[in-house]
Amino acid sequence: MNFETNLIENISQFKRPKSILSLGRVNHFDGNIIFCDPFPAPIGSICVVKDQMGKEILAEVIRFNEKHNMLAILEHSSHIVSGCEVSLKDDGRYIYVDNSLLGRVTDAFGKPLDEKPLGEVKHKWPLMGKVMNPLKKSLIKKPLDVGVRIINALLTVGQGQRLGIIAGSGVGKSVLLGMMSKYTEADVVVIALIGERAREVGAMVNDLFKDETSHKITVVAVPADRSPLMRIRGANRATAIAEYFRDQGKNVLLIMDSLTRIAHAKREIGLSLGEVATSKGYPPSVISMIPNLIERTGTNDQGDGSITSFYTILADGDDNNDPVVDTARAILDGHIVLSRLNAQMGIYPAVDISNSVSRVMNELITVDHLNASKLFRKHISSYIENKDLILMGGYTHGQDKDLDDAIAMWPKLIDFISQSNSEKASFENAKSELIRLYE
Repeated sequence: MNFETNLIENISQFKRPKSILSLGRVNHFDGNIIFCDPFPAPIGSICVVKDQMGKEILAEVIRFNEKHNMLAILEHSSHIVSGCEVSLKDDGRYIYVDNSLLGRVTDAFGKPLDEKPLGEVKHKWPLMGKVMNPLKKSLIKKPLDVGVRIINALLTVGQGQRLGIIAGSGVGKSVLLGMMSKYTEADVVVIALIGERAREVGAMVNDLFKDETSHKITVVAVPADRSPLMRIRGANRATAIAEYFRDQGKNVLLIMDSLTRIAHAKREIGLSLGEVATSKGYPPSVISMIPNLIERTGTNDQGDGSITSFYTILADGDDNNDPVVDTARAILDGHIVLSRLNAQMGIYPAVDISNSVSRVMNELITVDHLNASKLFRKHISSYIENKDLILMGGYTHGQDKDLDDAIAMWPKLIDFISQSNSEKASFENAKSELIRLYE
């Protein structure tokens, strides 16, 4: 019997997540990586390690060879020593999901974090998703109302589009995400809070579940103090939940905050496995993970379901040329840049219109909407480029007609962009207001 046949027969015994079979013992460990006796288990399998205090510690298989299996510990404060027993718990390929997750907050393994009982979840879905034929995926045909005026009017989002929100710290990213979550017309909202501070997770969850739309929201939260593998698993789990609802014919809004911290988690794992670091310390596995995660979203290859996804990307030190920013921008269908300058001027949402783009917008909107949006962009760019000259008194009215128009329109443009977090702006209203500006 060859190794592959033996692997299939052994894994078939572990269809029930609760079944545990003793397989080996720890040989040695290095930091959070355990080296134990070899046994047949695919990458991603969940194991239980019983430490010297009798506590059962979860670990995930990340590599194997003829001499040993390598497992990454998923919990902190363990007392693991050589000789500790290792058991295979689950092959880790599926998650359990159904409508009972709506209105709930769960962790990377589907355990409730909101201190409420979670009944039996009936349906299974692959954690890493199902491969679709790209030629059969539906085209993006309809706009999705996200309830934010500046995005609806000037960065129109289509059902099934994937966008990045590129921002530094403290420019209103979390507030913008909360507004979209509450005001969108999507059927289901899946929010993944990956690597965030626990305080921010609690504050955002409390704000979301006060709203009347909380019945269509589900949150997967894996704070910054969890292991890197837990953070990666949380991102894959949130995407799998969105895929399940898309398969039910729903229009899903997936918000993942943040893609950068998922990349940091993958970097930790890659470096611990001995991968060669490239730009800014990111190993090649990080660059391949980002498109794999993003490409799972979008339109469906059967039925009318779609996943419209927003990925927040942290621009460290406001550096928009970070490797994660560059990789994501190349694969996404558009990006929204949040400007620190706008935030300092008190303009919220602090969207930098000049540097933001929706690649499918022109195919979704009417001609008058498109013409008005072009004029708006031209006036914003013209005013900002010449702002210092205007404030110093170095510009004389009449020298440039476009700049004269931009100066006259500036107060109206700022009023149009500005929106409080308690205000909802529908797509039709945003479109009408934009067109009225230039009638």
